Amino acid sequence: MNQKAIFHLTIPISNVAQAKEFYAEGLGCKVGRENQFAVIFNFYGTQLVGHVTRETLTRQPGIYPRHLGLILPTKLAWSQICDRAQEQKITFYHQPKLRFRDQSLEHYCFFLEDPFFNLLEFKYYSKPEVIFGGRHSNLIGETAASN
Repeated sequence: MNQKAIFHLTIPISNVAQAKEFYAEGLGCKVGRENQFAVIFNFYGTQLVGHVTRETLTRQPGIYPRHLGLILPTKLAWSQICDRAQEQKITFYHQPKLRFRDQSLEHYCFFLEDPFFNLLEFKYYSKPEVIFGGRHSNLIGETAASN
């Protein structure tokens, strides 16, 4: 296979117009096909599909076990999304921070929360080789050593 695969994820939403306001106007994602039941976004190269549900959507107690994350290729790209979210007054679930400072796993991250309580993480790794590597470390997620 010579072409790069495109990741696809569906998320629950309760209102297409509100989803478009957050993802298109707020984060700058291009809107694809839509109808009254669903909307497709180009979420920085990922096909993100919001499907309207009648179920009551509730806030998660934390970032685990479920959130959608993007790893940006440059700190500038990470900063641009962060700056846009701040300018658009998007709700930060976790404020921007540097994790694992001066360690091989050093990375910048922040979390946003959409109007439907879906959590979105944005990261930039100082050493990109640890994105899939770094097997020498067992640090994953929120541990005492991660702050």
